[in-house]
Amino acid sequence: MRALVCLLLAATAGLPAEPLLDRYCRACHTGATLGGGLRVDGVKPVIADEQDTWARLLRRVESGEMPPQGAPRPPASELAAFTKRIAAELDRLAPPALKARRLNRTEYNTTVRDLLGVDFAPAAHFPADDSAFGFDNIADALTVSPLLLERQLAAAERIARAAVFGLSMKPATQRYEVPIPRRMEITNPVKIEVPAFFTMQDCDATGLSQPGAYHRTHHFPVEGDYVFRITGSGNRPAGSEPGELVFYVDGKPVQRFPVEEVMMSGFERRPDLWEMRTRLTAGTHDIAAAFPRMFEGLPPRFRGPNPSKRPEPPVEDPDKTFKPPPPGTPPHKIEARRLGLIRAREQFRNPRFEGLAVMEVEISGPHNARRGPTPESLARVFVCREQTSACREQILRTLAERALRRPATVKDLARLTALAERGATFEEGIALAVQALLVSPDFLFRVEPPTKHGLASRMSYFLWSTMPDDELRRAADPNSLVKHMLADARSSALVENFAGQWLETRRLESVQPDRDRFPDFDDYLRWSMGRETELFSANLIREDRSVLDLIDAPYTVLNERLARHYGIAGVTGTHFRRVEWKDTEHHRGGLLSHASILTASSYATRTSPVLRGKWILENILNAPPPPPPPDVPALDDQNLGAATSLRAQLERHRTKPVCACCHDRLDPLGFSLENYDAVGAFRSHEGKFPIDSAGALPGGKSVNGLAGLRALLREDRNAFATGLAEKLMIYALGRGLRRADQAAVRQVAARAAQADYRFSAFIEAIVESEPFQP
Repeated sequence: MRALVCLLLAATAGLPAEPLLDRYCRACHTGATLGGGLRVDGVKPVIADEQDTWARLLRRVESGEMPPQGAPRPPASELAAFTKRIAAELDRLAPPALKARRLNRTEYNTTVRDLLGVDFAPAAHFPADDSAFGFDNIADALTVSPLLLERQLAAAERIARAAVFGLSMKPATQRYEVPIPRRMEITNPVKIEVPAFFTMQDCDATGLSQPGAYHRTHHFPVEGDYVFRITGSGNRPAGSEPGELVFYVDGKPVQRFPVEEVMMSGFERRPDLWEMRTRLTAGTHDIAAAFPRMFEGLPPRFRGPNPSKRPEPPVEDPDKTFKPPPPGTPPHKIEARRLGLIRAREQFRNPRFEGLAVMEVEISGPHNARRGPTPESLARVFVCREQTSACREQILRTLAERALRRPATVKDLARLTALAERGATFEEGIALAVQALLVSPDFLFRVEPPTKHGLASRMSYFLWSTMPDDELRRAADPNSLVKHMLADARSSALVENFAGQWLETRRLESVQPDRDRFPDFDDYLRWSMGRETELFSANLIREDRSVLDLIDAPYTVLNERLARHYGIAGVTGTHFRRVEWKDTEHHRGGLLSHASILTASSYATRTSPVLRGKWILENILNAPPPPPPPDVPALDDQNLGAATSLRAQLERHRTKPVCACCHDRLDPLGFSLENYDAVGAFRSHEGKFPIDSAGALPGGKSVNGLAGLRALLREDRNAFATGLAEKLMIYALGRGLRRADQAAVRQVAARAAQADYRFSAFIEAIVESEPFQP
């Protein structure tokens, strides 16, 4: 980065480039020491060809970040000349025109759903979409491959026949393997303490919030019968009263099973298998399985509620039953025996029930599937029912105008009519025409001309991730419908597709925290974390609140599982509800304390102030740091919390001037969140070391803990609003922003400030901005 500064400074000041390179750049930007991923060799200051690079460079020079503090710096007059010239040249460059954009997988699925009433996620088999600038709807990244074309052709035929004749599916089985709670693994060498939410004294009576419960959202493609097979794990002690397994669909109990004993049984058929069959409608359903009141009915020596009245078999002292290993026993087996004896002694003297858990779920079906098209498909395709040429023309015109997102031309209708007339029956002809529409470039690509129809399409995919509805297409002024569109349920797509990528919470799906260090992290907690952020964001949009709530709102949306993870009492049940608190309670407030974000910005074994600081700079302030050099050594994770603290290791790392340039900005922001561990739970110590969450930023501002970080962002609310405006603008336009777009970004932020930063003000200003308008 400094290399480019130096080269242009040379050109600006009329000085030879080589001395400036030697003086300011070569120490950090040669092949041996490659700072910021750039080297001085062969770099040419061609601004028109490097707009994005020069815009980022200009921002860093204007902020005083480059050249870094402590390094030799050009005179202030030369820096001023540099910023003035670059800003002027970038401002003269026109922003790129809006490009035709391929529908990404999400947009393809939702468009097919709203066009034809077909909702089996046909794009799931398409190649994954590439991302750029943090989003997967960027025109330049949405390439077309031969594999994609092949999948689109196959999908078009299946979709068309599903819409006209119904979806035909053979029964299939899908298996979900569930990691059992870490403490239930009998070979686990790590001693796991039982937390409050998994004890006899403080348990969820329904079992749904216990670690051993199973929760999943599953998509059922057609209405039919589905068979569920549930495998359990654990051990209900001998002499216990029968327990119970309850299976739920959409929060309602569907079937109950008695549980006498649940045991692991090697390769033999397990006795812990329960099977049920139920009929479900097409679409997404929430399924769950749980063991209610699992701590009740245990033998009296377990000291649980409502103890069993059954006689308990005698319990033998393990010191009398364990025999010494025979001579020649391998050391690892001797060690395993020793650990087993320790566990057996503990269980004999202080019996502890480890609980029950779901280990595996199989879903097979559909059986006895509903035949024929769904009512939704019939309503969307057959707008009239007479098998006449006039009716056929009306059907084709309606489908074409909705699929192509513009008025149908005479040529469009002639081509579709010719195809429809080739069908053996009226319905077969309509299916052929629908198939042709689905492979049309005007369907697969968002071609948005400078008309009200182009604007309606651009608004619809921005806010709904789908095609415009009839009201939006017919509107004389689509701009006037922004608040109506935000109030529509389809605006949830803005949460899932914009917020999920902006906040990087999509990464939560692939995060796997270390099970020894975080034994209570499970898929239900993972889902609850993501759901909190989704519902919090959706509430802000629905109620049109100030986006500053994202910084420090004194409320959030919790269920019992997540509330227990946060240490918040009084929240029971699986449903999410708004929970409010005073500023000093619970160490929470705003997005920055959401476990979804804290977990997604951590490593599997520990927190990362660097990742969290980078997340704040990139996503909250839109001031991303340069990439790290390729040879950064890894920290010593093994001794963290015992021999040294993470902060001490990072402070040694940042003593190098090249590293300090970025870490001076990253680390103080990241350290302010160090009171939250790698799965977002609050802590006061890292091992034996007290957490130090204080830090000083370049320029003299200090930040201490979450409260200090929130105060800092509130103080610099314009930077936060501008960063959010930039992210929304990138997502709305489907391209990266150029210097020429910055005036529009500033206008969006200014208009939002006048409206108390309400979310709708950002959207209205973007929709009315010059880059967005046709």
